[in-house]
Amino acid sequence: MDKKTAMESLARKEHEKGVFNGTWLYAENGQIISKGAFGFRDAEDKLPMQEDSIFEMASITKQFTAAAVMLLVRAGKLRLDDEYTKFFPEYPYQGVTIRHLLTHTSGMPDDFETADWVAPILEKENRIPACSEILRFICESGEEAACAPGEKFEYTDVGYCLIANVVEKVSGIGFEDFLKKNLFKPAGMKDTAILHTRRDGRPSDRFTRNMVLENGRYVPSDISEENRGYVVGSDGLNGCDYAYTTVFDILAWDRALREERILTIEEQRLMYAPMLLNNGEIAGADDEDDGYGFGWSIKEEPGLGLIVRHSGGMPGLRTWFERFVDAGKVLVILNCREFMDARAYRGFREGMEAIVRGKEPEPLKTVEEMAVQNPDRSDWGSFCGSYEWEDYKIDIRLKGNDLFAVFSLKNKAEPEEKLFPLGEKTFALKTDTSDMVFVDGGLILYSIEGKKTE
Repeated sequence: MDKKTAMESLARKEHEKGVFNGTWLYAENGQIISKGAFGFRDAEDKLPMQEDSIFEMASITKQFTAAAVMLLVRAGKLRLDDEYTKFFPEYPYQGVTIRHLLTHTSGMPDDFETADWVAPILEKENRIPACSEILRFICESGEEAACAPGEKFEYTDVGYCLIANVVEKVSGIGFEDFLKKNLFKPAGMKDTAILHTRRDGRPSDRFTRNMVLENGRYVPSDISEENRGYVVGSDGLNGCDYAYTTVFDILAWDRALREERILTIEEQRLMYAPMLLNNGEIAGADDEDDGYGFGWSIKEEPGLGLIVRHSGGMPGLRTWFERFVDAGKVLVILNCREFMDARAYRGFREGMEAIVRGKEPEPLKTVEEMAVQNPDRSDWGSFCGSYEWEDYKIDIRLKGNDLFAVFSLKNKAEPEEKLFPLGEKTFALKTDTSDMVFVDGGLILYSIEGKKTE
């Protein structure tokens, strides 16, 4: 298989479907096999995407935060099993260690949402709160722990913000400066930095804008009506996001790790070891991954060995970084426009991964292309009503010949979305990759049944 041509063809097709707008790179043993760029860096389609365009990394940043911790462990300034209260005594949850925070097993309340505290400060005080303020928010919330430390895996950005504050405290320098001095510069990542572009501005037009669809057109997420409070309000945080980079710098990071210029192989292997919960189960294990370590999802695959990877997401942004540790391969995908169809985008990523493995990608299909044509609508009226889960509600409505869903999270309703029939009782959304299945008295989404209330 000609992987270069296959990846370029897939990226072009996906771009033409309104799904991919960004850059990609695939390398084997340090040699670039395929790379490219499609689309634009701005919402006005005036700045063409370049291969060296600079993207926000979102949660891929977590691996750098974890690497900073490993350097401080090596220096004897902290231990993985140090309790967080050793550094910040006012932290209200006892028994939570640095290791728990790195592996999302702290047991902190699972309803801590970044937007819950940053957006009100932005709105009422017209300022972007600093990462150091997150501890005050946690203390003032008065929330009890969701469970004991190590009892369950609950992915959260907040834990990594707390770690960033520890890095600053024990190192004696700012988080941004610590990573630049100890990670980015020695790795040869010349275009990578921790930045706060909504607060301080973008240093050049090589920086992409994260763009969302609003009222039928693309707008930067930091000025969109729906997303501004969260996107701008959270821009002062550290640890969980706000590393900016290029696909070429990500390759440089991979080479620095392989050559042990930053971390030893032993230190890296510790980061790639999945956390065990108190009951012996593996934290973060699911249908796609074998577990979660320190800022990395982990997978073992026959013929390829150890694979570590992480995705990233913000409104209008999707990123993907996958390292085939034993096989010497690297795949990076950076996308900065809200995609028209979530399943098509997942098909793109899975298609790129298939090409890495020497397999032909599945044909790309949007939800509209997958939908049943001329479906039997006789039962659709019985699907209408409200369905409730622990954290959200979905109202199903019939308008004309189509079903629509309105999601409400914490009593805040989202714009209605059209449902596309995939079967007699199975439907799909453009914005999500999970099937919605109607059953007697309920609706199954994400494998959890919501009960019909009216």
